[in-house]
Amino acid sequence: MSEVPAGAGAAETRLSNRRVLAIALPILLSNVTVPLLGAVDTAVIGQLGRAAPIAAVGLGATATHFVYWMFGFLRMGTSGLVAQASGAGDAAETGALLTRALIVALGAGLAFVLLQVPIVAGAMALSPADAEVEAMAAAYLSIRLWGAPFAISVYALTGWLIAMENTRGVLWTQVGMNALNAGLSALFVLGFGWGVEGVAAATVIAEAFGAAVGLRLCRSAFAGDQWRDLKRVFDPARVRRMAEVNGDIMLRSALLEIGFAFFIFQSPQFGTAVLAANHVLFRFFEITAYALDGFAFAAESLVGRAFGARRPAALRRAARLASLWGLVATGLLSAAFLLFGEAIVALMTTAEDVRAAAGEFLPWIALAPVLGLPAFMLDGIFIGATRTRDMRNGMLISVVIYLAAWAALTPVFGAHGLWAALLVFFGARGVTLGLRYPALERAAG
Repeated sequence: MSEVPAGAGAAETRLSNRRVLAIALPILLSNVTVPLLGAVDTAVIGQLGRAAPIAAVGLGATATHFVYWMFGFLRMGTSGLVAQASGAGDAAETGALLTRALIVALGAGLAFVLLQVPIVAGAMALSPADAEVEAMAAAYLSIRLWGAPFAISVYALTGWLIAMENTRGVLWTQVGMNALNAGLSALFVLGFGWGVEGVAAATVIAEAFGAAVGLRLCRSAFAGDQWRDLKRVFDPARVRRMAEVNGDIMLRSALLEIGFAFFIFQSPQFGTAVLAANHVLFRFFEITAYALDGFAFAAESLVGRAFGARRPAALRRAARLASLWGLVATGLLSAAFLLFGEAIVALMTTAEDVRAAAGEFLPWIALAPVLGLPAFMLDGIFIGATRTRDMRNGMLISVVIYLAAWAALTPVFGAHGLWAALLVFFGARGVTLGLRYPALERAAG
C-alpha cells in the first residue's frame, strides 16, 4: 500500500479518478453481491409459490440486519480512524485499532447469541403478522443469531481493509462469502426442503467463512506487536476517542435502521402481498445502496487520509471526485430499474399478487438513487473525517422529518404514502449533512 506523499500538491495529484476507481470498483462489485444474495434468497424461497415464506424471510432478515447493523459502527469507525492514523504516519495504531474493534465485535456477537430468545420475541412483537408468517420469521431469526459473532467481526475487518485501500481483499471476502451462501441456500431449500430455516442456516455458515477469510487478509495488522500491545490497545485516550466516534455512529446507525425497519414493519397493514412486494423491492434499494457505497467508501479512505494529514484541498478533491462517479452510477441505476424492474421482479417470485403489487411501486424505486445520492456520499465524507456528531444529529433530525411525512402521507395515499415518506427520509439526510460540510473542511486545516 502506498502512502500519500508529504507535499500538498503531490497529495492532490495522487487523488485522481484512477485512484478513486481503484478503490471504488472492487467495493462496488463486492457490495453488489450482498443485495444479489438477498435477491437469490428471495428467488429461492419465491419458488415455493406462496407469499408467506417470502414475507417471513423479509421480516426475519430485516430484524437480523437491524440487530447486527447497530454495530455497523465497527465498519465505519474503524475505517475512518485507521485511515486517519495511516495518513498521520502512525502505523502501530492501525493494528491496535483492529484489535480494539475485534474485541468489541466478539463481545457483542456473544451477547446476541445469549439473548436470542428475547430478541426474537421483541422482533415479533414489533411487527405483528399472521400466525404462519410470524412462526416462520421466528424460526429464521433464531438460527441467524448464532452467526452474530462472525457477522459483526466482518464489519471490523472490512473497515480496516477499506482504510488500508485493500478493497480487492474486501471483494474476495464478500464474493466468497455470498457465493457460498447462495449455493447453500439453494441446496438447503430446493434440495433438502428446509424452507426458511435452510436460508438462515446457509447464511450463518457463510458468515463464519467470511470472518475467517477477512482475518487472513488482515494478517499484516498482526505482523508486529502492536495488536497485542495491551498498553496501547487499552490506552485510555485512544479508547475514549474510539468510543466517542463509535458511539455517535452507533446511534446514527440505529436511527437509520429504525427508519428502514419502520418501513417494513408498517407494510403488513396493507396486506401480505404488499409486505412481500416491499421485501422484494428492498432488494433493488439494497443494490442502490451498496453500489453507491463503493464511491462513498473511496471517499472514506481518501478523505480520512487527507484529514489525518491536514490537507483540506486534498480532502475537497477527494470528495468531489468520488461524488461525480457516484452521480454516474445513480443515472445508470435509475434507468435500469425503470427499464428492467418488472422483469427482475418476475424472476424473483412466481406469486402473481406479489408481482402486481411490486409493479405498482416500481417508480418509487427508480427515484431512490437520485434522492439518496447526497446522503450516501456525505456519509462517506463525514465518516472519513470522523465528524460523527454531525452525522448523529443530522440523522435524528431526518428521522423526525420522516415520521412526520409518514403521519401526513400514509392516511391519504396508503402504501404509496409509506414509500413517499421513505424517500423524504433520504432527502432529509442529504440536506442535514450538506449544511455541515463547510465546517468539516475548516476542521481539516
